[in-house]
Amino acid sequence: MAEASRWHRGGIPQPNLHLIKEVEIRTTLQELLLFFIFLIDLCILTFGMVNPHMYYLNKVMSSLFLDTSVPGDERTNFKSIRTITDFWKFMEGPLLEGLYWDSWYNDNKLYNLKNSSRIYYENILLGVPRVRQLKVRNNTCKIYSSFQSLMNECYAKYTSENEDMSDFGLKQDTEWKYSTPSISIPWHWGFVGVYRNGGYSFTLSKSKSETQSKLVNLRLNSWITRGTRVIFIDLSLYNANVNLFCIIRLVAEFPATGGILTSWQFYSVKLLRYVSYYDYFIASCEITFCVFLIIFTIQEAKKIKNFKSEYFKSIWNWLELLFLVICFVAIFFNSYYNIQIFLLLGQLLKTTKNYSDFYFLAYWHSYYNNTIAITIFFAWIKIFKFISFNKTMSQLSSTLSRCIKDIVGFAIMFFIIFFAYAQLGFLVFGSQVDDFSTFQNSIFAQFRIVLGDFNFAGIQQANHILGPIYFITFIFFVFFVLLNMFLAIINNTYSEVKADYSIGRRPDFELGKMIKKSYNNILEQLKLKKPQQDENTNMQSGDLTEQARRGGFDKNEIRSAEQMKKWKERLEKKYYSSEIQDDYQPVSQQEFRDLFLYAVELEKELLYIHLKLNRVMTKVSALPY
Repeated sequence: MAEASRWHRGGIPQPNLHLIKEVEIRTTLQELLLFFIFLIDLCILTFGMVNPHMYYLNKVMSSLFLDTSVPGDERTNFKSIRTITDFWKFMEGPLLEGLYWDSWYNDNKLYNLKNSSRIYYENILLGVPRVRQLKVRNNTCKIYSSFQSLMNECYAKYTSENEDMSDFGLKQDTEWKYSTPSISIPWHWGFVGVYRNGGYSFTLSKSKSETQSKLVNLRLNSWITRGTRVIFIDLSLYNANVNLFCIIRLVAEFPATGGILTSWQFYSVKLLRYVSYYDYFIASCEITFCVFLIIFTIQEAKKIKNFKSEYFKSIWNWLELLFLVICFVAIFFNSYYNIQIFLLLGQLLKTTKNYSDFYFLAYWHSYYNNTIAITIFFAWIKIFKFISFNKTMSQLSSTLSRCIKDIVGFAIMFFIIFFAYAQLGFLVFGSQVDDFSTFQNSIFAQFRIVLGDFNFAGIQQANHILGPIYFITFIFFVFFVLLNMFLAIINNTYSEVKADYSIGRRPDFELGKMIKKSYNNILEQLKLKKPQQDENTNMQSGDLTEQARRGGFDKNEIRSAEQMKKWKERLEKKYYSSEIQDDYQPVSQQEFRDLFLYAVELEKELLYIHLKLNRVMTKVSALPY
């Protein structure tokens, strides 16, 4: 409703307030219907990207390569690797057995070994797997003078500056020679470092016996050294039954502290996107999404042109702009991803004897998937823009807008105490409790404590004195005091808003009433429902007139009162609104005349009442006591 005053300030004459309401109602319903169609299209598009088989394919592959134990040692698998010996046992045991499926359970040959391996008999191994390591140079860290006599070698943590690029060992094959990294392939973010591509790599053979002999040779010639900081095992699979690619990366990090930290990545992606009729239907939804995006962009551009700086004063307009930006980012990722598939997929499938690097495509697919997930999230949030006309939602938005200053002040106080406890926990328990091993972990651990998920035994064991003191005081100040203070701010503001609504301060219209009114109008136009007549109003008006006559009022007084009532209703209908009561409203000459006459009549009524009161007081004073 405040848009009417903005139109006036821009030089556009203000139409009748009732017509503005009708236009706003019609526009709101049209925008809601258009956005509802867009939301359906986006939901179909996003759910069409996700296949339930993706989860099962990742699960079965992770079970094969992560949970399979080393023969003769049931406690050792990839997840539990802690030493170099355990790593070689995994390479020569579960990894070797999981990669080569050359016969059925009754020892019958399934296919020609020259083609490719069939993991679980259904998943084609694309090309051959690759094993790659990154190393650091010796003397990349400084040894304290008192210990220089005890050790003459020092290998720091991995950085691109500390990386070793010289040949080592036998210096014959590629596994002993450094290969330069590719610019286009993304870096890997591990537990203790960020690793780039390149390094010392070798590919496995299509023959199980050849691969086994090669692994034994590398183990005997110490391919893993003290300078080794990370080893990557990469392979790619394709399941034609569900048209899914599975890109697998197993990572073993060798931190400078010693030991091994293992991690893994399983990407099940649909690189061949348009195969079935349903896939082409999803493609049509993508085109529809782009069309809607163009329409929404044009609408927002028109609003910015009309309202100029006033446009940026609404939080919903900022949300709309953010939503459009995310949509364009999603389209960019999708376009780049499809172009790369078109350029690289054919070449990768041809290299059956070499490693097929599908990790690059899976990496960009994950970016696109994350972006489209954020897009659908904001699309659902945008629905609040339309249902805010509802009484309940209006109360909620009014509550949040009123208490925002109190919440900001509370947040400052809350996070001062919260970060103080986080740093205390990190410094006291960080070296012994995993939840407090970093400052970031300490912050998340405290949020978990607030939600009831905590490890009190570990805290108490780390420090028998400060542990219980930290825990009890944190629970008292943060959980019992600060959180209840936050709830008190919300409850107090909500009570005020609800009290205002109870005395009539509420939106001029609600979405439910708008839809109901439009529905009734359609039924009346189709003659499926009789028009509702305002019989109650006429009856009440007649009853009031009859009561006035019985009360001794003459015809002129009744006529004057009815005229004043009509003026009042007309003027209230035009000028009173909870949304524009602070805005400047111009009046025409005729409207000024009506207002003047209304004021004159009010003055006459006040004078008449004053005279009556004087007469009553005179009679009362004349009465004998």
